[in-house]
Amino acid sequence: QVQLVESGGGLVQAGGSLRLSCTASGLSGSMYSMAWFRQAPGKEREFVGTISWSGENIYYADSVKGRFTISKGNAKDTVYLQMNSLKPEDTAVYFCASALTYGANRILIGRVSYDTWGQGTQVTVSS
Repeated sequence: QVQLVESGGGLVQAGGSLRLSCTASGLSGSMYSMAWFRQAPGKEREFVGTISWSGENIYYADSVKGRFTISKGNAKDTVYLQMNSLKPEDTAVYFCASALTYGANRILIGRVSYDTWGQGTQVTVSS
């Protein structure tokens, strides 16, 4: 059973940076698409970005493109979300998610595609 643990959230001023980490266990040699989502108070959980198992295919939501970067560790069991030029509207709980795929370069974008979620980490950006 896959388990995901996020870390790295915190409080930062607008314009600052944070790096979130998501460590996966239980992957058992299978291929997974990994993604980041976020949920602000009173809002739906929204897609932030996703990375394929190979790490070669990455896709971002328009709201974070050019500011956020997703990457993977060499062992493929850790995914990072580097967040630069943070804005108050980026304030949310950030969740890591995984989904079994059958292609090293395949990515999944919709929330319903992901069946395993971390507990979330709070990111607060002050103005």
